[in-house]
Amino acid sequence: MGGFFGAVCKHDAVEDVFFGTDYHSHLGTRRGGMAAYDLDIGLQREIHNIQNSPFRTKFDKIFEEMSGNAAIGCISDSDPQPLLIRSNYGTYAICVIGMINNANELIEKYLSESGGHFTTMTSGKINGTELVAAIIGRKDSLVEGIKLAQTAIDGSISIMILRDNGTMVVARDRLGRTPVLIGKNEGGCCASFESFAYQKLGYETEHELGPGEIVEIDAEGYRTLAEAGSEMRICSFLWTYYGYSSSNYEGVNVEAMRYRDGGILAEADKEKGLLSDIDYVGGFPDSGTPHAIGYANACGVPFARPYIKYTPTWARSFTPAKQVDRNRVAKMKQIPIKELIENKKLLFVDDSIVRGTQLKETVDFLYEHGAKEVHMRSACPPVMYCCKYLNFSRANSEMDLITRRIIMELEGEEGFNHIDEYSDANTERGKKLRTALCEKFHFDSLEFQTLDGIIKAIGLPECKLCTYCWTGKE
Repeated sequence: MGGFFGAVCKHDAVEDVFFGTDYHSHLGTRRGGMAAYDLDIGLQREIHNIQNSPFRTKFDKIFEEMSGNAAIGCISDSDPQPLLIRSNYGTYAICVIGMINNANELIEKYLSESGGHFTTMTSGKINGTELVAAIIGRKDSLVEGIKLAQTAIDGSISIMILRDNGTMVVARDRLGRTPVLIGKNEGGCCASFESFAYQKLGYETEHELGPGEIVEIDAEGYRTLAEAGSEMRICSFLWTYYGYSSSNYEGVNVEAMRYRDGGILAEADKEKGLLSDIDYVGGFPDSGTPHAIGYANACGVPFARPYIKYTPTWARSFTPAKQVDRNRVAKMKQIPIKELIENKKLLFVDDSIVRGTQLKETVDFLYEHGAKEVHMRSACPPVMYCCKYLNFSRANSEMDLITRRIIMELEGEEGFNHIDEYSDANTERGKKLRTALCEKFHFDSLEFQTLDGIIKAIGLPECKLCTYCWTGKE
């Protein structure tokens, strides 16, 4: 994933962009970057590796190194950015959010038709942001170039550009898979992935871009350069997992959605008579916690935190590149509360079950500290397909998904012809999947949120949501 923040102000914009970008740190852990435009200096750019240190520590001297009334910043989980590009319509800085599935095809097409070239990384890989800039450069205007990129790219792409005239051009993905919002105050105007990032800086929401919409931003406000399309497929996982709790997308608050989601799970369990003697409901911290609060509120079972994550020094568990390192970090962070575990029947809610690599260790950890029973609930349906639009997980193959591996164990490749049945808890295949997962991870019971349940919790029409990772339907 990744996120961006940009501002054009009547005063120096670097401080706002520093803090606004830092508020996107939950969206990526590899690279951070900023660019600024100053009338006297021109465009400036800084990029740092943030794998072992947070964004703010790597950019804490940026106020001494960079200045300008317009600036952009990004958190990237892939390639270094923003990049500085010299083009037919001026020099600009660009950063992007998304995923390009047809990169090789686009590269070959560009090279064969233009006779141009790309800079490459050590592996020979081409920076995706540079590829987007090359596509944009095929047209005579920036807007037409962005439209070309939006249609040519298989996957998703949202774009933020800082021009050498001190304005920004921002475009939301053609199908709106990621959000872009505009904030405004007396001192200027900004654009952001996360709405809370600019609200904390004193901006108020002015506009949320529609799918494919392109806008130009200056210190006075924004103007639309290309109207929004009517079709939208915003990612449902924004609300379930990777969006920040205080943010709103399409008018729907993330934290409130997670409470509703947990409540719907609890109501389904009550109908099935599955909540007779649970002592505590807890969330797999941190992303499962609001879902668990909603679950506990709906079922009347006390919410508790039987173990705490020690986060002052340990990074988020998914950040290391190697799975063995992710497991080690996860184990080191878990601090048990014996009084809330010993001889207790516990029910945990997690945001999702993707690879399942840490689940067994966590459940064994709870039993080692005296848990009587451990029940598991997933706040979303079984993840059956790797995301091909935003790459929110590190799964490189669908066989990395625990559901796929279980299906292969149960039925071999024939089982992949019956994904819908395995997703459905009411079918024989669905029951077998859940039983096998319980045996593998030592759960006393396991239930998943239904597709209807998560759509209800979000509150938007199903046709406007991307649910590909659960259904495989585009």
